[in-house]
Amino acid sequence: MRTPTQTPGQAAGQTPGQAASQAPTRTPPPRTARGRALPWAVLALWIAVLALAGPLAGKLSGVQQNRAVDYLPAGADSTRVAEIQAQMPGGESTDLVLVYHRDGGLTAADRATAREQVAAVAGRHELTHEPTGIPSDDGTTLMYAVSSTEPGQDDEAKNAFVNDVRDTVEGGDGLSAEAGGPGALTTDMSEVFGSLDGPLLYTTVAVVAVLLILIYRSPLLWLVPLTVAGIADALSMAVTYGLNQAFDITVSGQSAGVMTILVFGAGTDYALLLISRYREELRRTPHPYDAMRTTLRGCGPAVLASSGTVAAGMLCLLAADLNSSRGMGPTAAVGVLCALLAMLTLLPAILVLLGRRLFWPLVPAYGSEPKRRRSVFAAMGGSAGRRPVAVLATGAAVLGALALGTLNLPGDLKQEDSFVSRPESVTAMSTLADAYPQRSSRPVAVVVPTERAAEALEKARTTEGVAAVERGRTGGGWTEIAVIAEDAPQTTGETRTIGALRSALGDGPEGVGAYVGGVSAQEIDLERTSERDLKTVVPLVLASVLLILVALLRSLVGPAILVAAVVAVWGAALGIGGLVFGPLLGLGGTDPGLALLSFVFLVALGVDYGIFLMHRMREESLTGAEPAAAALTALRTTGAVIASAGLVLAATFAVLTNMPLVPLVELGFVIAVGVLLDTFLVRTYLVTSASLLLGRRVWWPGRLSRTPAAAPVPAVPKPDPVGRA
Repeated sequence: MRTPTQTPGQAAGQTPGQAASQAPTRTPPPRTARGRALPWAVLALWIAVLALAGPLAGKLSGVQQNRAVDYLPAGADSTRVAEIQAQMPGGESTDLVLVYHRDGGLTAADRATAREQVAAVAGRHELTHEPTGIPSDDGTTLMYAVSSTEPGQDDEAKNAFVNDVRDTVEGGDGLSAEAGGPGALTTDMSEVFGSLDGPLLYTTVAVVAVLLILIYRSPLLWLVPLTVAGIADALSMAVTYGLNQAFDITVSGQSAGVMTILVFGAGTDYALLLISRYREELRRTPHPYDAMRTTLRGCGPAVLASSGTVAAGMLCLLAADLNSSRGMGPTAAVGVLCALLAMLTLLPAILVLLGRRLFWPLVPAYGSEPKRRRSVFAAMGGSAGRRPVAVLATGAAVLGALALGTLNLPGDLKQEDSFVSRPESVTAMSTLADAYPQRSSRPVAVVVPTERAAEALEKARTTEGVAAVERGRTGGGWTEIAVIAEDAPQTTGETRTIGALRSALGDGPEGVGAYVGGVSAQEIDLERTSERDLKTVVPLVLASVLLILVALLRSLVGPAILVAAVVAVWGAALGIGGLVFGPLLGLGGTDPGLALLSFVFLVALGVDYGIFLMHRMREESLTGAEPAAAALTALRTTGAVIASAGLVLAATFAVLTNMPLVPLVELGFVIAVGVLLDTFLVRTYLVTSASLLLGRRVWWPGRLSRTPAAAPVPAVPKPDPVGRA
């Protein structure tokens, strides 16, 4: 007879660990030939895939595009201007502003130095016009506008041109000499993006490794999912490179970085769920192959649905007009699908081949029982079950209060404020803004059909808010015009001037068929397009995610609860950003695309955990469990896995907050905070309490909602304080 604390297979006087080490007590059936051969075949196939994908993955960085046009709306005037300028004689121009400044006022020697250095630049490079020095009214600053088509559209040639100019332009003895302007800003941006790949990957791997070691408490097990995630990342880069070559999808430094984060974050989540279920099955099944087969049958549908919601949500970004958002859609979807493929094929094969010894020192022996300990999630479920109405109302109030923080979000992020630390291009433009407060140092670019160029010049000169107009290049049926606004860049006055130019010169009845662009116009178009994309993409994401949930859960009510929960999490996470970005982090603005991208990621990724929870709840209900028991069992058995997965995913996105670009910092912060809210508040308390309140109606109109009838609020038994690990 067994003692009350004795586990199956445990002899008197033995510890559970000793009993586990001696289990099983009966001879297991022999392994099948398929169980021996299939894992090796899968491993061999992946080795072949990696051999083919490796060289292609290394080429992805070579096709990344980080020009301004790659982050602009596809159909905007400013984008059309950039495209036409690239086709004009000499190609796209690289525009710089050389800024010479001395606090006490420029001396004659300073001006002579500036002239000599600008002449040296003109002697080394082919410029579109002879630079003319424009002094500031206070005599402290002298600026020269320098433009060249010599580099063309080649990013490396542009960066080399800008860096050579910077090497030529030198200050000293109190004289500062800097290169600013759109060309310098683009070079600084591309150099930052180029420096992201290595640190982003290494930091992500290190963070995931530490968390996996803490979760598994094994010196070996953590290496397997991490290695598989790395292989999935290489495959995703190779596939993305292939899509770029085949369909010319835009691949930016931002989208490539987010893809890596998704592969490691989502892939590790799937691995945690699979390994947790596999550990359970190893205690009930003699052979690892059979245990893995049962595991894949049990949690495979949830993992497939989870990855499907993420991929579907990401692909909805194809409906965006913003080039950077639209390009991120397929790259992010590729990352998730490659992670799914690796975690459902390669990971199971390696786990089966390595067997139970991989879990050492906590080996799940056949016939053994897991160590019993207090379940935090059982206690949480019990508190939600005793007062479901109060828990649901309090949680909803907390999320609503946090969402009010969105009212404190800083204004739209200016291009020069996109850097965490200010590069030379930004400091140069800041000097210009202080020295020339009444003059724009950033021309508005206009391209007009050549036959109407004279008319456009005249109309531009008479447009309110215009200080000067200069005719530029002609070619390909188009003529370029540079317009200097009276007001400083990115002020209300300059915005009004750009609007007036578009009205006077555009396609209207009084216009001349011109397009108005330039950096300031790009930022106006970026803001307006982001608002339009939010209205277009959000309904698509909600509809696609809802359809997948309905198909998985055979219900309308349950999916509606999950979708409403993740939308509330998005609002709360964005609200916390409003309380942190300006007051605590000192960020100068909010990236216009933050709302859309954070919504897509939080809804698609947040639903993952809802799928894990409610799919297990449905499994328990199918066995005949009452609604309350099914909900609490699902929380107790999946709570630890969901918490671990949430911590890993939040930590991987938190890596972005250490990057040198403000848009990445903001995106990483909002998603990390949202995932933590979703994991520890929404899934644990709100979804559980809502399920308890609704009872079987959570499965309406499926058959689980009809048999048997349930009370409006089921009686919740007091949970056992001891739950399974």
